[in-house]
Amino acid sequence: MEDNQRIPLNLRDIDRIVEMAWEDRTPFEAIAFQFNVSEKEVIEIMRREMKPSSFRMWRKRVQGRATKHRAKRRFITGRHRCSRQRSISNNKISKRRR
Repeated sequence: MEDNQRIPLNLRDIDRIVEMAWEDRTPFEAIAFQFNVSEKEVIEIMRREMKPSSFRMWRKRVQGRATKHRAKRRFITGRHRCSRQRSISNNKISKRRR
């Protein structure tokens, strides 16, 4: 989308973009779909809104990360679940014994 057609982002939108970009499992495509900003624009927003050290740490973390790019993800839909995660029954409540 050209700059003259872009809807300006308000502070709430920018905060949400930063929050989504910071999350490891939110792909850039999801941010682009919701806010109509490219990966390059997300990086520019993150650079502008974060402290330099925080930006460098984030950039190093997401560089080439498969979960931040939908095309590199191994799963299509659903929620990630670690194979070592125990199943939890909703009906059981943990109680301490005296």
